[in-house]
Amino acid sequence: MLLQKLTDTQVLFVPYRGAGPAMTDLISGQVDLLLVQGAVALPQVRAGTIKALAELSPERSASMPDIPSAAESGVPGLYIAGWFGFYAPKATPPDIIAKLNAAAVQALADPAVKARFGQLGLDVAARDRQTPEGLAALQSAEIDKWWPIIKAAGIRGE
Repeated sequence: MLLQKLTDTQVLFVPYRGAGPAMTDLISGQVDLLLVQGAVALPQVRAGTIKALAELSPERSASMPDIPSAAESGVPGLYIAGWFGFYAPKATPPDIIAKLNAAAVQALADPAVKARFGQLGLDVAARDRQTPEGLAALQSAEIDKWWPIIKAAGIRGE
C-alpha cells in the first residue's frame, strides 16, 4: 500500500503463506515484484537468480552495501523496516528484564554474531535501540506509521 501511495501506481497484491513460496514464484516468473526482508532475498541476489531493486531503508544496509536505498532507486519514503525484538510476560520483574537485556546486548556486540548477521543480510540495531525503552520507541513509531495505512486500506485480521 505504501509503494502504491508513493508511486501513484496500482499493483495486484498476492497473499502468500510465507516468503519461501513467494520467492519461488518470483524466481519462476509467476510474479514480477516481491517485497521481503533482505535475509530472504540475499541468497538469491548473490546467486544472480533475482535482482534487488532497493533496500527499503533511508540508507544502504551495512550488510548489503551494493543494493541502493529506496531514495536512490527513486522512491524516497519507501521505508519498510524488518526488525526483531525480545519480549517477556508483562509481570516479569525488572531485574530479570535487565539481566536478559544485558545478555542480548553482549551477544549482539560479539564480532562473530555481527559477522553472521551480516552474511544473512541482517544489521544489528544501534546500541541505544538495544534497550526495552529503545524497543518500545521503535514499536510505537511503527504503529504510528502503519496504523493509518492499514485503516485506509481496510486491512483486517482473519
